[in-house]
Amino acid sequence: MSIKPPILRPGATVGIVTLGSPLRADIIDARIRTLEEMGFRVVLGNYVYAADGFLAGTDRERASDFMMMIEDPDVDLILPVRGGVGVAGILPYLDYNAIARNPKIVTGYSDITVLLNALYQITGLITFHSLLLISFTAAEPAYNFNQFFEATSVEAAVRPITNPPGMPLIGRVPGNVTGPIVGGNLRSLTDTLGTPYEIDTRDKILLLEETHEPINAVYRMINQLKLAGKFRDCLGIVMGECTGCEVAYGKTYDDLITEFIVPLGKPLLTNLASGHGYYKAAIPIGAVVRLDAAAGELTVVETVVSSS
Repeated sequence: MSIKPPILRPGATVGIVTLGSPLRADIIDARIRTLEEMGFRVVLGNYVYAADGFLAGTDRERASDFMMMIEDPDVDLILPVRGGVGVAGILPYLDYNAIARNPKIVTGYSDITVLLNALYQITGLITFHSLLLISFTAAEPAYNFNQFFEATSVEAAVRPITNPPGMPLIGRVPGNVTGPIVGGNLRSLTDTLGTPYEIDTRDKILLLEETHEPINAVYRMINQLKLAGKFRDCLGIVMGECTGCEVAYGKTYDDLITEFIVPLGKPLLTNLASGHGYYKAAIPIGAVVRLDAAAGELTVVETVVSSS
């Protein structure tokens, strides 16, 4: 049984946390100003500006910031500044019972993927593969904000997930399946294998996207998921973009999909605007969706936030 976080309302309080890699203070401050100009109240974690090499504080420190936002009754949305690396390090230090008792909207992509899926798998909380704090800038396309707010601020029983105009979803293997959607960043998901937070794809629809990896490295990660049974167990597959991924040995990302994903025979949609791409669809991790590959459609078929 999934847990739906309370709906995001105008003037809500946003808890800012840095859960992986650090980000420059001037960038954080500029994005906070954008949030405030949009009418949100902002609360900062104790380690938002921390920086220790490639991590923003210790695992325990970053986890304590997340739990502070969970336990603050005024916080409605927990918004990580970025992903980077290291988000998996906080997972052992989270209080999942407290999270289940105090559901909040948690959003992000990139390395935040591991948190989104762990929260859903352990507590049943629906999370959102969507915007990070770095996304809150005037340069961000309106599509991304529309997707985010339609997902978090509207209690709708059915919501089509559509790409922006001129960027169609492409069905590559026909089929019509319905189930919870999980996944996100390919490298982050691969890194969970063999851990207590290994992604569970049984009877799920699996979403994958990646950025700035050579195609031979993308192949290795896809093959590792295959050997771990993640494609065998899933109902269907949604492939997002592989932004900035380098052609390797003459092979492209589309070649990998054609040669290694299509033969799996699972209903398959490709070309979803997601994660690291310029356009970012809002995907509710853990929510039941319908994947109709023949029609090129992906539809959320349950409410994902609660107004009660």
